[in-house]
Amino acid sequence: MRLPLLLAGLLFLVACGREPALHRLSGHTMGTTWHVTLTAPAGLSLRAAALTAGVEQTLEAVNASMSTYREDSEISRFNRLPVNSWFTVSESFFHVLSAALAVGRDSGGAYDITVGPLVNLWGFGPAGVAVTPPEPAAIEQTLQQVGQHWLRLDSSEMRVLKTADVYLDLSSIAKGWAVDEVARWLREQGIEDYLVEVGGEMRVAGQSPRGDAWRVAIEQPDARQFGIAGAIRLSDQGVATSGSYRNFFEVDGVRYSHSIDPRTGYPIAHELVSVTVVNASTMLADAWATALTVLGAQEAWSVAQAQGLAVYLIERDGDGFSSRFTEAFEPLLDDLPQTSK
Repeated sequence: MRLPLLLAGLLFLVACGREPALHRLSGHTMGTTWHVTLTAPAGLSLRAAALTAGVEQTLEAVNASMSTYREDSEISRFNRLPVNSWFTVSESFFHVLSAALAVGRDSGGAYDITVGPLVNLWGFGPAGVAVTPPEPAAIEQTLQQVGQHWLRLDSSEMRVLKTADVYLDLSSIAKGWAVDEVARWLREQGIEDYLVEVGGEMRVAGQSPRGDAWRVAIEQPDARQFGIAGAIRLSDQGVATSGSYRNFFEVDGVRYSHSIDPRTGYPIAHELVSVTVVNASTMLADAWATALTVLGAQEAWSVAQAQGLAVYLIERDGDGFSSRFTEAFEPLLDDLPQTSK
């Protein structure tokens, strides 16, 4: 589950004439919501309706390529493809798929876009939540369908081959890509100051309506009540948060998280409950937030340091929480708890 990142203290105004115009736009996509806040430069003639239409067209293009809920999407057509058949894809699809496979490799397999059959087996797919965990034999059998090593990419022809009957699901990276694509479209319109958010994944550029850096709050990982762990200041960066504390089921006192480790076939069972990643690419922030959540605190810390990632981790600590952040994250801090580095 992707957790919402919260904007703190924004004042929304609408100007007219030759003054910069502030717009707040929103809508629905990918089974979630999107929001855009932007300041159009003085003299740039852009109406809210035209901006909304442009954002929605950009998001629709991502959906048409990467939505598993659409039978005619690129990913759905690939998933129906017989084994050992090459499939030519769009440049965007190839780019996102390549990035996902790289994160899978660099995370030691903790991130894998073929994990979908395991997610469904544990009851976190479209069929709904399970009431009991699956049998170990079923888990072992389903694991045979999981593994990005079954995929082959041909960059010269922009095509993909599956050598086993795997099922791709880009939901852990597609929202981040959608954010980056909307940001790209806004820049093409001459807009330099904006915030784009899709399902909690976010990208900012330029200045906030206050005239300073964008200030983004991180949610406290407590399913019982809403709270803010702290805030960071961003400019020209993407940010994503992943957590394991809201979407789960419980049987005989054992909690089963929706975050499934593709290496074992079982839900994660560690004390890392929230991971925030800041990156120049929201797409990569999205994927890495998922990967590090699966890894757990110690492995996540080691991998984040090795990859030079800007990461903020929150762990359960008795009845409360403790946090730590990588060196690359430190310059972003704005009133965040600094329990360890």
